[in-house]
Amino acid sequence: MLIKKGWHVFAGVRKDEDAAKLREAFGDDVTPLSMEVTSSESMNAAGDKVRAALGGKTLRGLVCNAGVAVTGPLLHIPIDEVEKQLDINVLGVIRTVQAFGPLLGADRSLDGQPGRIVTMSSVAGKMGMPFVGPYAASKHALEGLSKSLRKELALYGISVHIIGPGAVATPIWDKADDTSEVDRYKHTDFAAAMQKVFKWMMDRGPKGLAPERIGRRVHHCLTADDPKLRYAEVPDRLTNWTLPLLLPEKLVDRQVIKRLGLRPEGRGA
Repeated sequence: MLIKKGWHVFAGVRKDEDAAKLREAFGDDVTPLSMEVTSSESMNAAGDKVRAALGGKTLRGLVCNAGVAVTGPLLHIPIDEVEKQLDINVLGVIRTVQAFGPLLGADRSLDGQPGRIVTMSSVAGKMGMPFVGPYAASKHALEGLSKSLRKELALYGISVHIIGPGAVATPIWDKADDTSEVDRYKHTDFAAAMQKVFKWMMDRGPKGLAPERIGRRVHHCLTADDPKLRYAEVPDRLTNWTLPLLLPEKLVDRQVIKRLGLRPEGRGA
């Protein structure tokens, strides 16, 4: 979407074949950058390459959208998987900002207007659903991190904007279309409820928003005269976003617990 709008994009990739696909699709309008957000060394090396390419100019925008989703009941999920979740989704953003923040204008020796940062949160950044606790924790953390960062970087005129999508119809749902994560916990008390959540996600995910809609919102955040600080891009917005935030949290919890069968046996609602 940014290339369509006339931008040159420095695109982070983890595999050589992905870099080749980008070059084939977009030619000279894209510069693939090999980077791993769990490594400060890797991110700083990528930042150095962008600095050299900019030739003393500031970077116009930074989009932090790398992430994974670790699932499972918090009572049983291995701690190292939770650590992986936070390392990528939270610390990865900090590493990215530290590597590219100077290019956005924190380095006052560069010529040009300050750039902007867009962080990719989620509906999970405001809500906590069962069996996505590590992911929800990472996105709650990202919301707070972004708010703090916004105030700090005001010193340089660098603004920070949050996009919180719901389901987006990307190939990620093809990768998720197996039951291995559910099967891992089939001997726990959460198996039946996890199966219900998995089926719901696999039904809703492929019917989510078009990726281009998120791309347009990113472009808006980077270019609008006075963009909002946060945008919720959520399909079926009334039921998936507005009502859950307006209703009392206890009521929302009761409904989720009831639908998933998470009440203790033999007890009332």
